[in-house]
Amino acid sequence: MSHDAGDVIHVEGLRMRYGTNDVLHDVAFRAGKGEVVCLLGPNGAGKTTTIEILEGFRMRSAGTVSVLGVDPARGGEDWRARLGVVLQSWRDHGKWRVRELLAHLGEFYAPYSTASIRRPWDTDELVGAVGLTEHANKRIRMLSGGQRRRLDVAIGIVGRPELLFLDEPTAGFDPEARRDFHDLVHRLADDDITILLTTHDLDEAEKLADRILILANGRIVADGSADQLSRRIAGESEVRWTRDGQRFVHATTESTKYVHELFKQYGDAIGDLEVRRASLEDTYMTLVRQAEAGDEPVAALDFADRKVDAR
Repeated sequence: MSHDAGDVIHVEGLRMRYGTNDVLHDVAFRAGKGEVVCLLGPNGAGKTTTIEILEGFRMRSAGTVSVLGVDPARGGEDWRARLGVVLQSWRDHGKWRVRELLAHLGEFYAPYSTASIRRPWDTDELVGAVGLTEHANKRIRMLSGGQRRRLDVAIGIVGRPELLFLDEPTAGFDPEARRDFHDLVHRLADDDITILLTTHDLDEAEKLADRILILANGRIVADGSADQLSRRIAGESEVRWTRDGQRFVHATTESTKYVHELFKQYGDAIGDLEVRRASLEDTYMTLVRQAEAGDEPVAALDFADRKVDAR
């Protein structure tokens, strides 16, 4: 993997060993400015270890790692001021009020604000951005679970980081809060903030991520957009339709062309037309199973036209 000078994250040959157990095997990936990258994988795959190495909280066994142009193992306070971290929960400072805690934390970043490093968020602007304006003067212990999670996000971005790590950021969010958070992520990315996200919510990954990394058995087994990964596994789209009371299905790599030819041949006799591609969940499960079984990715299956049960 070539090292682009514009890479915010560049990882090459990353290995991690605990005793005789290898947790990460030659992991390699990159992330550019303003890119949203989602790291997916089953529990125990090595996601947390990878993130902690990138954050500088854990020493690697081998490999090259560059985060914002710095080896995390040697990153100082000025480097850390350029990072934002949203952990799965923030359980301290229950007596603080929302606004005063964020204002207090923002003060820590002020000494690191230079022409090349962003100034911290204005506190009221930040409170509004995460949807806590009505709760700005509440003590943290009085917040609901969803409100606490919004505060977690605010704490992670208070220094207006160049790189943001999000660990299961919407756990506990209701649908409205989740939608608001997704909008916030898009706004942050538009502001050239690079985001590395872990989630078990595949729908969320598909909505947010420019690229998806799938980590299984300590190895990156896939790297690409949701669309690219679906094509890697499915290869083909499945076209379904009814004609003369019968239901048909056909797999093809050129669904648009096939549907055009279908209508040329049968016209208005075609009903209930549907084109399906593998979902991200289908793709994820297939890749993880292959990795756990030690298999290479399977080739796309070659289906002939076949009638299916209309039930």
